[in-house]
Amino acid sequence: MSSELSNVRNIGIVAHIDAGKTTTTERILFYTGKIHKHGDVHDGNTTTDFMVQERERGITIQSAAISCEWDKHAINIIDTPGHVDFTMEVERSLRVLDGAVCVFCAVGGVQPQSETVWRQADRYNVPRLAFVNKMDRMGADFQRVVDELRNKLKAPACPIELPIGAADDFKGVIDLLEMKSIVYDEATEGKTFAVGEIPAEMKDDAELARTELVEKVADLDEGVMEAFLEKGDLSKEELIPAIRRIVVAGKFVPVLCGTSLRDKGVQPLLDAICRYLPSPNDRPPVSATDLKSGEQVLRKQEDSELLTSLIFKIATDPYVGKLFFVRVYGGVLKKGANAYNPRTKKRERIMKIVRLFADDQIEVEELKAGDIGAIVGLKDVTTGDTLCAEMKPCYLERITAPQPVMFMAIEPKSSADKDKLVDSMKALAAEDPTCQFREDEETGQTILSGMGELHLEILVDRLKREFKCAANVGKPMVSYCETVTAPALKNFMFDRELGGKRHAVELKIEVKPLERGKGHKINLSRDFVNLVADKHLQECVRQGLEDGISTGVLARYPMTDLEVNCVSATLVDPEISDEVAFRSAAMMGFREAAEAAAPEFLEPIMKLEILTPPESVGEVLGDLNARRGNVLDMDMRGDFQVIHARVPLAQMFGYATAIRSLTKGRASYSMETDQFELAPKNVREEILSK
Repeated sequence: MSSELSNVRNIGIVAHIDAGKTTTTERILFYTGKIHKHGDVHDGNTTTDFMVQERERGITIQSAAISCEWDKHAINIIDTPGHVDFTMEVERSLRVLDGAVCVFCAVGGVQPQSETVWRQADRYNVPRLAFVNKMDRMGADFQRVVDELRNKLKAPACPIELPIGAADDFKGVIDLLEMKSIVYDEATEGKTFAVGEIPAEMKDDAELARTELVEKVADLDEGVMEAFLEKGDLSKEELIPAIRRIVVAGKFVPVLCGTSLRDKGVQPLLDAICRYLPSPNDRPPVSATDLKSGEQVLRKQEDSELLTSLIFKIATDPYVGKLFFVRVYGGVLKKGANAYNPRTKKRERIMKIVRLFADDQIEVEELKAGDIGAIVGLKDVTTGDTLCAEMKPCYLERITAPQPVMFMAIEPKSSADKDKLVDSMKALAAEDPTCQFREDEETGQTILSGMGELHLEILVDRLKREFKCAANVGKPMVSYCETVTAPALKNFMFDRELGGKRHAVELKIEVKPLERGKGHKINLSRDFVNLVADKHLQECVRQGLEDGISTGVLARYPMTDLEVNCVSATLVDPEISDEVAFRSAAMMGFREAAEAAAPEFLEPIMKLEILTPPESVGEVLGDLNARRGNVLDMDMRGDFQVIHARVPLAQMFGYATAIRSLTKGRASYSMETDQFELAPKNVREEILSK
């Protein structure tokens, strides 16, 4: 194994919105010497929030990649958004990272989006650290956040630090491995700190926490169990490698604390990143699918392997054009070389490779196994594509985008701008898979879909500012879906004369429901494939079925949670049973089968967390009930009541204003998409009457 690779850390900073991800990233860059003056989110001058829209709103919208060095380790960081509308940015970042730092607010604790990013990290088996930030805020409670990590997230969390004080009295931390205190000097922006003895009033707490830490590590790591049984304790030299092993194995989550804004606790976090999070060669070989045989193959994360890399993000740079963010899993990606795209079955010439520093780039000659960088100048590549060696082509699992939940009508201000608007939306959709657009065949309107009101607002703003594309937009509306609730089987005969030529074929199509959240599946039966061996005609059937699924049967909403099987075909004549006949029969036959399968609407349901003063709980609950909300549970967080509920998205328009009015401006809320559920009868009638 490469000693260089063992000192690489590919990490993501992930959290709920406003937990302090970007501020933490900024302080990491400051203490590693990458920047000489740190910016602040409120001033709109941070390194990773470089978009105009990010600086205006004080939030992260796009994940930004940046690199720095600490203690002879190269740390590649991706700072991700915390807002639910941009969850796709977190999803594709965690897909390619080796470790993550999950930031939690010491006051807010485990919040809805915290749960989402934790599940995403679980899905990709990403080892992680927890950093309890904002210990300087009134109401900060380190132990409560640790308890929530264990209870809400079922995380194997254990502190390796304790805070010294809280709120205005927060001074520093106690290192439970060294059993020393670290007190920071605010006058030097935390660059200097005093290491000393643990305060007398905290010695008992520190001893108890140290004992808990040692016992958990010994229990989880057999390598130190014998030493623990002999001595009843473990030295720092024994603890560090043991903690690293169990973190890499996903059995343990070290918890640290600090306040990034007040420059306290970030250096120990950097030490923990280097000590405990995995390098690329600590991770298991990546699994890919052989293009020719369809069998699973393993690619070790080594330079000597065949090239295997994943395009996980596309961004548009005003100076260099499209940037294709790439993670190299095996082999070396070299400038001037060719790479093979299994999806298009074409070669791509690697004209330019860069390392990323937020909105700046440094050109390099190659990216090695374990590296994250970007390629400039690729032609036919989309998010989720694999670039590999042509001699043994394989492809990695693609990144799945969540279903958009809102849409709006959009049109150019003049007919001359129509092509420019379409091209601009294509560019946005290439960057962001959750941005989708289509033309409604009945109304002729262009429909832009996204993950929420803020997402659509940002997309429209980017169209106007970046792409100089003037457009008129409608109000955001809920993006319903359609599904089927019963099985149905239909024979459909397509027999038409088009352009002076007859096209005819008969297809038998079966439609049946799937579980919620399963998307849609298309199958061609063995009988059909035996009869229609032509791959091109098979693809025409698939395209016809996809067209039918994308337009629905009730109100032209896309369909989901259903399985479609093309059972058999009856050919009239090889001359007239052509691609037009197959595609048209598939689409129209699907519609007929779906109409017979008890179609229904699905509406997006949101998870809602409300923080309200106890005296306003009655009004808030009454309002939720009027919005068809379902309260899941309630608990106290400091002096505030926390309400967890599920509410249809259609009922949440204008909620920010409503809750301010109900609670005299004292409540706050956050929400995220939960899942789609069958819409009640009155909602169905309302949609159909529009």
